[in-house]
Amino acid sequence: MTGIRGTIRAVFFDLGSTLIHFTGSWAEVLPASNRALGAALLESGLRLDLPVFQAEFSRRMEAYFARREDDCLEYTTESVLRRLLEDHGYPDVPATVLQAALARMYAVSQAHWQPEQDALPTLKKLTGAGYRIGLISNASDAADVHALIDKAQLRPWLEAIVISAEVGLRKPSPRIYEIALNALDMLPAQTVMVGDTLSADVAGAHAAGLRAVWIARRVDTPENHALADQLQPDAILARLDELPPLLERWNATPA
Repeated sequence: MTGIRGTIRAVFFDLGSTLIHFTGSWAEVLPASNRALGAALLESGLRLDLPVFQAEFSRRMEAYFARREDDCLEYTTESVLRRLLEDHGYPDVPATVLQAALARMYAVSQAHWQPEQDALPTLKKLTGAGYRIGLISNASDAADVHALIDKAQLRPWLEAIVISAEVGLRKPSPRIYEIALNALDMLPAQTVMVGDTLSADVAGAHAAGLRAVWIARRVDTPENHALADQLQPDAILARLDELPPLLERWNATPA
């Protein structure tokens, strides 16, 4: 726990498995996404050995995912794809071609993300109570995040949106929290982070001086299990709609 107490005036949310949840099977969605990417690149005029290219793209993305967890830096899927195409003899593919191909790829997984039933009611209640609302999302493609935000109809409630692919940093880096705080002109003691990941959302928030609320309904992951005995959120909630009364109690308690 942070030990910091003050009147909470702003709430930052994580996106995936917090405001929205995945309803598909990644074992099926990832290969389908890869095929969609390959088809889009072929349609753009590139001549590729698709089985070889797709296998190498998957391998490089896995290596990238592992590396970014160590250094908290975000290099984007587009940069990985561009370097791979350079290695396959295409050094000057226009950004518009890459972005269109990635949009085709991410559309496959976007179809399986749905908003939590209590997400919009909770955001509406918090906004009505005067809280300022923002989003901090770890993601390697900003356009994908923006598409998911719009699909879930979250944008009207989000005053600030900070995406790792746009700022080059990932949670739990304290710097991405500083960027988010500056976007709302808030101090750490006035702000709480709400998310599902102990390392990114709880440890990261605490390192930046924010309180952290762990939403525990979709936290059955190896990463969370590994840290469950090491990290202590300021509160653990089963549902988002438990958040407004929690903040009301916190703000009613003298510092």
